[in-house]
Amino acid sequence: MQDPTPATQTRSADLSQVQINEAPGELQNRCFWDGVRAGSPSLIGIAAWGLVTGIAMIKSGFTLTQALGMTFFVFAGSAQLAALPLIILSTPIWVIFLTGLMINLRFVILSVIIAPHFTHLKIWQKTLWGYMTGDVSMIYFMSRFPTEQAEPGKYEYMKGLFIANWAAWQIGSVAGIFLGNLIPQSWGVGFAGTLAILCVLLPMVLKRAALAGVIATGAVALATYHWPFKLGMLAAVIVGMLCSMAWEEWDDRHDPQSDAGSSNTFEGKS
Repeated sequence: MQDPTPATQTRSADLSQVQINEAPGELQNRCFWDGVRAGSPSLIGIAAWGLVTGIAMIKSGFTLTQALGMTFFVFAGSAQLAALPLIILSTPIWVIFLTGLMINLRFVILSVIIAPHFTHLKIWQKTLWGYMTGDVSMIYFMSRFPTEQAEPGKYEYMKGLFIANWAAWQIGSVAGIFLGNLIPQSWGVGFAGTLAILCVLLPMVLKRAALAGVIATGAVALATYHWPFKLGMLAAVIVGMLCSMAWEEWDDRHDPQSDAGSSNTFEGKS
């Protein structure tokens, strides 16, 4: 029977040869910059998204210290943008935290996926890289290392992806914070931010289950637009997650190979 993963074997052989030909420090440095280059196509979109979020914080009445604290401490664009209108409306704090929690639940899934790759790390290292984990950088990482098998340069490659993603976001966000009061509303930067988010997120919506979740979320968000305290946003996220999970379960039962080998992004298949 033909080996279904020749590309993986070839990559492992290449990495083994590289490990022989290069000193460990050289290999680590090369893998780090490979990670930076792999994630570079998304960095402009990430920076633009951060720019709009920084502007939004200042336009929402945040002080410079508050805005900088939020961008460095929270580091979650979707949760930040969702929390801002709730903060402006003096929404109860539990609603704000619950909304942010629901929006960021995907990082629990991402953590479960990436944790087996780095069980050898110390707790402070896991905490640091958990904080710096991003959606897009995770997709690039899982595409490059779809299995938990130990491979030379894996840790450095991950660092290159995560650090570049984090830096792009923070540069954009800090620029938006300092420029926020200088940019007039007529420039329509909110629309630019929407376009940036779409450019970053559309490649993720490759599976039918993910697409179903997005459609359900959008429909519920529109239907509940006038709910108080923006609770419709929370309801939309919950419905979208449930819809996506239900579709995934239905797909697995009725057509187990429907998405295999083609677009299972979070399972690392490319």
